[in-house]
Amino acid sequence: MTAAVFTAELVKALAEDAEMLAALHDREPAAVTLAVLREVGFPANLGLLPADAGACETWRRMAQAVAQASGARPDDLAADYAAIYLTGAYGASPCESVWLDDDHLACQAPMFALRERYAAAGLAATDWRKRPDDHLVLQLLYLAHVLRRASGPDDLRRLAAVLDSHLLRWLPDFAARVAARCEQPFFAVLAGLTLVWCERLRELLAAHLGAPRPTREANGAQRGDTMPLAYLPGAAPSW
Repeated sequence: MTAAVFTAELVKALAEDAEMLAALHDREPAAVTLAVLREVGFPANLGLLPADAGACETWRRMAQAVAQASGARPDDLAADYAAIYLTGAYGASPCESVWLDDDHLACQAPMFALRERYAAAGLAATDWRKRPDDHLVLQLLYLAHVLRRASGPDDLRRLAAVLDSHLLRWLPDFAARVAARCEQPFFAVLAGLTLVWCERLRELLAAHLGAPRPTREANGAQRGDTMPLAYLPGAAPSW
């Protein structure tokens, strides 16, 4: 790949992708949301398309999950959403600290590190007590913010560093836990799709910047299967 890979059009499309993924993790999908997803052919409408057979299968399963969710009872989707994002019943916290802190506590060092990054970009969580700064939704919205304002290699290096230091350290374990415990396929596949999308974005950044990405071990990633089931979740409007 060449430096031309990150055209203005692609960067805009990537920002829109991140915002769409954030919106889908934000709350359980209403009937109108599912209808819109079917109409636009989600996830085929994403700007970042799958690059290999495994990713293509994830895209296919997401489209299938959207179709299945349209016929599911609203309470079923709401139950999965609550078990992931509100009650902690699945032990799959959407907050980074719970995965990376030695004692699996919420609102720890990763949250404060991200708060500093947000502040430097002129952003702040609406209410960190309800939705901490290291929540998945806020991290995806931050990616979108950086992408929309990227003006050169330094901004893209910053974006790569955020992915390495934060999302990609814990998102694989989050996606695996959600996939293993969800009753309905929608959020199970959405978690996997979000991971594949973030991985693909990081691969594009590595190719564009000419610098290989570090391994998860080099980043000090924790193993999610050691995380206990209980945690203190957060839920509130974005930013």
